[in-house]
Amino acid sequence: MPFIRVSYQEGQYKPEELPLISEVIMEGLVEHFNVPEDDFFQVYHAHKPYEFYYNRNYLNVERSDRLLYIQVTLKSGRSTAQKTGFYKSLAENLASKVNIRQDDVFAILVETEFEDWTFGNGIAQMIQAPENRKEGGLA
Repeated sequence: MPFIRVSYQEGQYKPEELPLISEVIMEGLVEHFNVPEDDFFQVYHAHKPYEFYYNRNYLNVERSDRLLYIQVTLKSGRSTAQKTGFYKSLAENLASKVNIRQDDVFAILVETEFEDWTFGNGIAQMIQAPENRKEGGLA
């Protein structure tokens, strides 16, 4: 049930790079958080330079205009080891598969509870009895 928002500066990424970024993120979610492969909800936002701000060297990380903000909203409960493993593989795989500098991978996890989600129809599917769900699976 993760929901992914990816933000970047307009003109820094080609349209053909975005599906590759999406694949890398999804692979990391499946590998580190056991997310089902069909639990796939991502949205991408290109921002004009005057809408996109960041510190180029906060915490000694050298960022460029290709900075990629990746926000993952997901159910709470992952361990620190799972989270750090996800961060590491995300940076490494984006570097190797999409040629994004690891310094330009900025990721944040936002944890929620089951009652914080509806997947449609005004129903909190994750807290409904299993027999009332259209589709199962937790992520």
